[in-house]
Amino acid sequence: MALIVQKYGGSSVSDAQSIKRVAKRIAEARRAGNDVVVVVSAMGDTTDELLDLAGQISPRPPQRELDILLTAGERISMSLLAMAITNLGVKAKSFTGQQAGLITDAVHGRARIVDVVPHRIRETIERGQVAIVAGFQGVSSNNDVTTLGRGGSDTTAVALAAGLDADVCEIYTDVDGVFTADPRIVPSARKIERTTYEEMLELAASGAKVLALRSVEYARRYGVPVHVRSSFSGATGTMVVGTHGDLIDPNASHDQEEAMEDPIISGVAHDRSESKITIVGVPDVPGQAARIFEVVAGAGANIDMIVQNVSAAATGLTDISFTLPHGDARPTMAALNAVKDELKFAELEVDDQIGKLSLVGAGMKSHPGVSARLFGALRDAGVNIEMISTSEIRISVVTREDSLDDAVRAVHTAFQLDSSDGEAVVYAGTGR
Repeated sequence: MALIVQKYGGSSVSDAQSIKRVAKRIAEARRAGNDVVVVVSAMGDTTDELLDLAGQISPRPPQRELDILLTAGERISMSLLAMAITNLGVKAKSFTGQQAGLITDAVHGRARIVDVVPHRIRETIERGQVAIVAGFQGVSSNNDVTTLGRGGSDTTAVALAAGLDADVCEIYTDVDGVFTADPRIVPSARKIERTTYEEMLELAASGAKVLALRSVEYARRYGVPVHVRSSFSGATGTMVVGTHGDLIDPNASHDQEEAMEDPIISGVAHDRSESKITIVGVPDVPGQAARIFEVVAGAGANIDMIVQNVSAAATGLTDISFTLPHGDARPTMAALNAVKDELKFAELEVDDQIGKLSLVGAGMKSHPGVSARLFGALRDAGVNIEMISTSEIRISVVTREDSLDDAVRAVHTAFQLDSSDGEAVVYAGTGR
């Protein structure tokens, strides 16, 4: 008998028939002798619809009230799913994030989990019942409802799996696993059978939507095996585990050992959710960059890529560009403009028409030719590069947003990632 935590996204529970299909899968897992805890997202695009509704009521709704509103979506789906499972003859009970013991900080809209106290969940599964938990939400020490931000249900599921010491956390979505690129853009994308936390972290941070970044961070920290699968098929999916060494067969032959040193490309991720801010005419003196990014941090912005130009000898001025989420751009611009006289820069420019492409794979840093092939593929596709950043297992570039899809397809083909098994299947969802 295994303890399994399953998470179902909005596309998996988008309507009554979908909920019934998911309920059948859960009931089968329970009848097979497993203890089952389920985390569920809001149905379909319910969260977006609630956000739109709030926007019609108030241009700037209080974040606390917005959190209370948005958690309604998961409460609806959790109760309907519990009803559907019970109707199949398997006992099930639903819980809000607060009832499940998910304790967060007090940052409304993007709270972070600080503790998991799943006493009621343990009691439920010990009675042989399925526990259904509303994803995306928790409760602060002030007893206020909080939400975890986009992808919060993935994080809920992994946090519960860690807190319950589950054998595996299964993340069910609308594709058959983790692919070498988004199948909506690259239909020939190949499914990855196994990958590491590190590679999955880079893919998630670079825009891959199949797993939320914070959920992968949590899984790595607590060693939770994550199994990404489709709720629409019986495909085996993708396992996310340990490190690259865990993927290597200890009984591999000499030839296989040599092949292990080849650069391994996991995939091509893309991201349209960022803007670029350029600070023009910054005095190139010690401490200036530190002060700039202290102001940016004070605005609550999450910085991704940073580029500083070489200063002009005649003026001693330079330009600093950085990327950040669209939603952080306006408050960051306001914060910087408020200290313009102190920082003595000339002007601010913002560009929300950029896209980011990232090539991810273990061993890239120690193998020559990877960068050359990447940049050559972009050149041949007529794609201009505006910014570049790297890590040991990732190269990211910023391009124009309207050329991003072409760039992804070109790089995917250049690194021979296309599948020969036909097109990948996207069963539902919009990728939002």
